[in-house]
Amino acid sequence: MLFRKWNKVRLPTSVVAGLLTAALLIAPQASHLTAAQEAKKTNAGAQAQGPVSRGQYIVEDVAMCGTCHTPRKADGELDRSRWLAGAPVPYLPAYPASSWPLQAPRLAGQPPANDAAMITLLTTAVWTDGKPLRDPMPKFHMTRADAEAVLAYLKSISPRQ
Repeated sequence: MLFRKWNKVRLPTSVVAGLLTAALLIAPQASHLTAAQEAKKTNAGAQAQGPVSRGQYIVEDVAMCGTCHTPRKADGELDRSRWLAGAPVPYLPAYPASSWPLQAPRLAGQPPANDAAMITLLTTAVWTDGKPLRDPMPKFHMTRADAEAVLAYLKSISPRQ
């Protein structure tokens, strides 16, 4: 009986048009899900290739280390020829902070601390002096495997000044 009632209901043209419009707006969004899923497969492939590839993915696409640790060209673009060579910090604090660093250290080739200290930094956000990292450095809490992959990648880069 319920079916008979719905069978006789006529939706106004504006409602039908609205539903069709919504369907058309949602359909392109669904195609992005496929692209995102493909991207995840690519990242999984990088992990299967080895720790250096995994580290490169984390440094370049997740942690975005180059944003602060790579010098910039005159036009503001990152200077990829001096990738992770250390650079002036491109951000200023919202309020005066005497502890704000003005220079991001070089990461390429030989990071600014020994392996154990770099693993600690990336897994606990604690620097070699036992203090939490200062802003604007993100407070990472990576897995040990990810931290080791990041370190392997950083050490694989030829340092350039």
